[in-house]
Amino acid sequence: MKDINRVFSTYAFLSGFLRRVLMASTCVCLCSISLASPTAQQSLSDAESDPRKLELMQGFPPPVDKRITLPDSVFFSFPNLRWSVCHMRELLPTANIERHPDAYNLLPVDLDDAIDDIAFTPIDAESSMTWRESLAHNYTDGILILHRGRIVYERYRGCLTPDTRHAAMSMTKSLTGLLAEILIAQDLLDENAKVSAIIPELTESAFGSATVRQVMNMTTAIQYSENYADPNADIWQYAYAANPLPKPDDYAGPVGYFEYLQTVQQQGEHGQVFGYKTVNSDVLGWILARTSGKSYNHLASELVWEKIGAKYSADITVDGLGTPFAGGGLSATLQDLARLGFVVLNRGYSNGVEVIPSDAINSIMAGGDKSAFDKAGFSTMPGGSYQSMWWHFHNANGAFAARGVHGQTIYIAPTADMVIVRLASHPSAANSVIDPTSLPAYEAVAQYLMALN
Repeated sequence: MKDINRVFSTYAFLSGFLRRVLMASTCVCLCSISLASPTAQQSLSDAESDPRKLELMQGFPPPVDKRITLPDSVFFSFPNLRWSVCHMRELLPTANIERHPDAYNLLPVDLDDAIDDIAFTPIDAESSMTWRESLAHNYTDGILILHRGRIVYERYRGCLTPDTRHAAMSMTKSLTGLLAEILIAQDLLDENAKVSAIIPELTESAFGSATVRQVMNMTTAIQYSENYADPNADIWQYAYAANPLPKPDDYAGPVGYFEYLQTVQQQGEHGQVFGYKTVNSDVLGWILARTSGKSYNHLASELVWEKIGAKYSADITVDGLGTPFAGGGLSATLQDLARLGFVVLNRGYSNGVEVIPSDAINSIMAGGDKSAFDKAGFSTMPGGSYQSMWWHFHNANGAFAARGVHGQTIYIAPTADMVIVRLASHPSAANSVIDPTSLPAYEAVAQYLMALN
């Protein structure tokens, strides 16, 4: 039961390299669960792994060999994840992030089919690739480009349709960071306050002595491993604590995100080094809830989702106590994520009205500490930074992004007046595998759009 619970926890409560850990640390002991080998995974192309072609979960009921269920199937192994990313609400408990039914903002459309033929050269490659070719290369489920507030490109593939909510993975963190910036702009949250002053329960933990800003920028110094290849890494205990499935009778560990966060100990000095660790996001989620007196999903609805003109409500996964996963539980439609990106690009404005405090967006767009980021060694982002849980490239177009595993991106290029939203189900979780193709492609599109009259 413990091992089954552990596999179940992998996506719902982690935002890291899910597929790798399933392959590396569970296939030996979970003999009752079928896991694809790395060779088999890599051999399936985008077209071959399309969930429609594989007929996953089709039929009434689906054939036994086409079913993706819990806890008796690894729903986030490849190629199953190509179906699962569009069906999280059917697999996991969720809470709603409600839209405002009377505030729907229709995005104007002016499609430019020439974008398909834009060519670029991937990082460290010798031959070029077209934008159209990159979609299949990166197992894209859906992609949308906004330029000057208009949809100039929109494609749906794999499991995705215009009204389907797709797992956003760690792009959830960027929404969490935005919510914190809004509370700061409203003078409801002090970024320099110690976490212990807001959440006394964390006084004895590593987070108690950190400031809110250090949590927001992930420069906390904590003794915590997210090495998914290590079955004894802290991330497993965190996942098990958050798992909503019933615990075994002899389980004596923490229950839920908040109890686990109290056990994390300090290692080093806060504020010196960027360390991408999901627990920071859930500490920030706790800070948001304690400060506002509202649950994460209700706060996100009130401060963001109702403001951006979303067409659909969003979902967010919850732990066994109903606590939303602030580090990676969001699912939303492609266009609604584009609406979020559009408002951020326009510094909080939509149709000439300030719907999110511009001070909140300005703080995000300023970028973070490059020296702290450099110590983390992100090879595809030299000279980058991390601010309020948004990734900054500091390139010629001032680009910054919300990013998630398996290829999720809201890429914002202010100089080009461009937002790209990509939802994907790449067999590799690591952005370092996907970036060499994606980042040059985004910049090529930005250059093309800027050259238009």
